[in-house]
Amino acid sequence: MAGHSQFKNIMHRKGKQDKVRSKVFGKLAREITVAAKLGLPDPAFNPRLRLAILAARAENMPKDNIERAIKKASGSEQENYEEIRYEGYAPGGVAVIVETLTDNTNRTAGDVRSIFTKAGGNLATTGAVSFMFDHVGVVEYDTDKASADAMLEAAIEAGAEDVISDESGHQIVTQLESLNEVTKALEAKFGEPRKSGMVWKPQNTVAVDDEAGEKIVKLVEALEESDDVQNVYANFELSDALMQKMSA
Repeated sequence: MAGHSQFKNIMHRKGKQDKVRSKVFGKLAREITVAAKLGLPDPAFNPRLRLAILAARAENMPKDNIERAIKKASGSEQENYEEIRYEGYAPGGVAVIVETLTDNTNRTAGDVRSIFTKAGGNLATTGAVSFMFDHVGVVEYDTDKASADAMLEAAIEAGAEDVISDESGHQIVTQLESLNEVTKALEAKFGEPRKSGMVWKPQNTVAVDDEAGEKIVKLVEALEESDDVQNVYANFELSDALMQKMSA
């Protein structure tokens, strides 16, 4: 296990502006409902539901919203969602994975394909790019929760595979089947994490020029705007200049 790593999970996240908060809450609620429907409505006995609730709390989703989403799973007006993963290529040959929860597969497929096409990318078959990623669990903590050494020691004891600590925080990487137990062990020491969930971790990243980088970011943003899209992963690396321009 390494205390530091070049691995950075390339997940483009938009800010928490008020205009996008309701959309974020809607996607979180959908995941909670699906998790509660697939297992017990008690997070103590449903790992996926527990992780979904942690994600909702990390985004400051009100408790009433969380409870309503859980109750919706057993209500009379149940919605049936299907989990579908789409894979494709963005400009510059960048690989993209899109995770969706949808109640209308035709609508979602059409929307995702259209977004890729308009951005200069193309949708591929399932499995076309996922081999370039590792499907793993990730637990994240802010830097003030523990020193790098303390987090590394705790992660090793909990059964994690890797820890990346830098100025942005601590990122603990686990196997999927260990995610729930590792999260619980770390939570007992450091409190609730700011994130805990399953991600597609790129094995390598592709450096792109600024022109392609801007197109890729627009593609990812457009995908995240879709109500059916839950998560977007891509294996690109932006230049420092473009990163500064975007954050200005």
